[in-house]
Amino acid sequence: MKVGFIGVGHMGGPMCRNIIKGGHEVLVHDLTEASVQACVEVGGIAAGSIAEAASQVEVVMTSLPMPKDVEAVALGPSGIGENARPGTIYVDLSTNSPAMMRKIAAELATKDIPTLDGPVSGGVAGAEKGTIAIMVGGDKAMFDRCMPVFNSFGENVIHTGELGSGCVAKICNNMVAFTNMMAGAEGLMLGVAAGVDPAILDQVIRNSSGNSMSYRGVAKAALERDFKPAFTVDLAYKDLRLALELADELDMPLLLGPQVHNVMRMVRSKDGGGENITAVLKVYEAIMGQQIGPAK
Repeated sequence: MKVGFIGVGHMGGPMCRNIIKGGHEVLVHDLTEASVQACVEVGGIAAGSIAEAASQVEVVMTSLPMPKDVEAVALGPSGIGENARPGTIYVDLSTNSPAMMRKIAAELATKDIPTLDGPVSGGVAGAEKGTIAIMVGGDKAMFDRCMPVFNSFGENVIHTGELGSGCVAKICNNMVAFTNMMAGAEGLMLGVAAGVDPAILDQVIRNSSGNSMSYRGVAKAALERDFKPAFTVDLAYKDLRLALELADELDMPLLLGPQVHNVMRMVRSKDGGGENITAVLKVYEAIMGQQIGPAK
């Protein structure tokens, strides 16, 4: 298929390159020239504008940081709505607000541009390997038409139901993941404060019932003291805020999510928003005056 891809950062870049490697013709646009060139080097075609990326393709995809960015690209001046041909399918791969996706879809529908929300999960490593999960909400016929593209960069492609349900599934998943990560940080700090070697404690937890992908991530960061940004605290804070906003809409109490969000707020208040999400463990280290992993 002929695809337009807008936003080729940490996640979008590897996803886009896998689509290209999967045999699709891809027009690539991003504000960062080096990111575009990384896709051009594997066969992508540089698009100088959103209009160019959207106006001559069958499917146009976005992978962007914030809901407001998606709204601007989809509905703003010189955006997808003004330039995509009728019948072009729009797929947003970002972690977005269900309400925002419904707003975008309603406006694009007036121009005969069907919309799917298709957030992804699996991290940068999964995006690079093409093993990420893609949870897609929207019309099933449109989903089926896009399957050749989805299969080129994801391993678990799930149709979640009506438009917006992909976003709901993603923000629920992320809330669970962040909560698991915080529990991992607390457990590690408690054990180390009590005198257990963190490497031994990690060996116990990763081979016992406390193990999870999120736990392993925070433990690795603690032991290696590596907080280089892949998925930042700022992005996680945004994702969890979307979950809290959804709970407000449904008038549903959340007991754990808001507490995790507050810890993220503490990290951001200390200029840690640009660090990897695993930096939440530093809150516990600061309180205890003790580092979990070895000094570097």
